[in-house]
Amino acid sequence: MTAKDIMQTNVLHIKKDMLVRDIAKLLLENKISGVPVLDDDGKVIGVVTENDLIIKDKEPSFPSYIGILGSIIFLEGVKRYDEELRKLAAMTAEEIMTKKVYTIKEDTPVEEIASIMVEKGVNRVPVVDEEGILVGIVSRADMLKTIL
Repeated sequence: MTAKDIMQTNVLHIKKDMLVRDIAKLLLENKISGVPVLDDDGKVIGVVTENDLIIKDKEPSFPSYIGILGSIIFLEGVKRYDEELRKLAAMTAEEIMTKKVYTIKEDTPVEEIASIMVEKGVNRVPVVDEEGILVGIVSRADMLKTIL
């Protein structure tokens, strides 16, 4: 079996300028946990998930550091903190979306899709054509249906 056999083709998607509150409403009304963000050409440029939205209600967690001789040495990466701050201040899809998106083609085997989901920790994988245009999506629910 391949992505083409199990993917959903009627995919809800959003544009990068959609407001965060409207995205939350869209997810709730459609009982979905994430949605691809498309550019004007229909190419996937990101994904907004419930997790991305929940971060907005979280207190920022400052990176641990120590001071030595008037210098600050961070004990953990500052990159995660910067990403968290960016999402806390976000007003649009482009500002809050996860930009690292794992996409697949229609001929991707189901076993490879499962590996991507497990290894990368994602719940959905957009399916794109040769030009990168969104043609479908495979969610964990779609993967479970193949088991049944």
